[in-house]
Amino acid sequence: MNVGIQHSLAATLRGPWVPPALGKAPYMWTLSLMFMLWKYAYVRPGALELALLALTLLVFFPVYFNSFWHSNLKAMPQLLVVLMLGVLWAPYNPGASNFFIFAAAMCARIERRRYAYLGIALVLLCACLITPYVSLKINFLVPVLIVGAPVGVAAIVEESLRRSRLQLMHKQEEVAHIARIAERERISRDLHDLLGHTLSMITLKAELAGKLLERDPQACRSEIRDIEQTARQALSEVRSAVTGIRQTGFSHELATARASLAAASVGLTEDVEPCALPATLESVLSLALREAVTNILRHAGASHCEVRMSLESGMVVLRVRDNGRALPDGGAIEHGNGLRGMRERVAALGGRLALRVDRGVALELSLPMGGVA
Repeated sequence: MNVGIQHSLAATLRGPWVPPALGKAPYMWTLSLMFMLWKYAYVRPGALELALLALTLLVFFPVYFNSFWHSNLKAMPQLLVVLMLGVLWAPYNPGASNFFIFAAAMCARIERRRYAYLGIALVLLCACLITPYVSLKINFLVPVLIVGAPVGVAAIVEESLRRSRLQLMHKQEEVAHIARIAERERISRDLHDLLGHTLSMITLKAELAGKLLERDPQACRSEIRDIEQTARQALSEVRSAVTGIRQTGFSHELATARASLAAASVGLTEDVEPCALPATLESVLSLALREAVTNILRHAGASHCEVRMSLESGMVVLRVRDNGRALPDGGAIEHGNGLRGMRERVAALGGRLALRVDRGVALELSLPMGGVA
C-alpha cells in the first residue's frame, strides 16, 4: 500500500498539474502572489505569521491547480477555499486581494456564462464587504476592482473559446468516424456486387469442367478458358475499383492536418518540396504524418508545428516537429501501437525513423526513392 501511495504521489508531483492545452500561463499567474510579501518590506513579520503564510500557500497551490480539472459544481469547493483564504488574510495583509482575483478567474469554470458573471459579481461584493476590516483599504480594494473584474471576464471568454474548439474537434472526429464507417460499408457493397456473381459463375464453371474432364475433354478445355477469361475480367474490375478507393495521397493528408491543427489553434509552418512519389512510399509518408499530427493534438499541448519534406541524396525526408511540453528528465517516449506500426512500415521499405525530444518532440523519417514499387 505504501508503495502505491508513493507512486501516486510521484505521479502527482510530475504533473501535468493543469491540462496541457492551457500551456504555461496558469503557472505564471501564481507569481502574482509575490504581492503578499510587499507588506514585509516595511513590517517585520513574526514567526507565527510566516508559518501561517507557508501553510496558506500549501493549501492554495493544490486547490488552485486542481480547479483546472473540474467544472460547474465540482469546481465550487476550490473556488470557495480560495475566496476564504482571501477573507481570512485581508485584515492582516492587503496582498490578500490576489486571492479575490484568483477566485474571480476561477468563475470561468462555470460553463453557463450568466452564472459565471454572477460569480464574479459575488466575489467583488465579498471584497467590498470585507474592506471595512482592512487596514490599507485602498491598497486592498482597488486591485480587486480594477484587476479582478477584467481578469474574470477574460478568463470566461478564453474558457468559452477553448470549449468551442474542443467541441469542434470532437465533432470533426465524429464526422470522420462516421465517414469511415460509411466508406467501409460502401466498399463492402461494391465488392459484393462486383465479385459475388463472378465468383459464383467461376465456381459453377469449375464444377462443370470437372464433370466434363472424362466425358468431353474439348468442352472441358472450353470451360477452363471461360474460367480464365472471367477471372481476368474480375481482376481488372477489382483493380479499377481499388483505384477509386485509394486516398488522394500526401497532399490530401497535409490538407487534413492543416485543417485539424487550425481547429485546435495550433500554428503550422509547412515546407514541402514537390516531387513525384511512388504509391507505396507516399502511403507510408501520409500515415506517418497522420500519426504525428494525431499525437500533437492529443498529447503534446503544442502551440506550433513544423512539417517539412525534401529530397536529400536519393532519400525523401519528412520532418515533423512541435513546441509542446518536453518530457521530464529521464523520461522516454512511449512506443504505442501507432509508433510501432510506423516503424514497421518504414523498416519494410528500408528507411529510418528517428524521434528526439528538443523543446517538444521532433520526428524524422527517411525513405529511399529508388527500388520502391
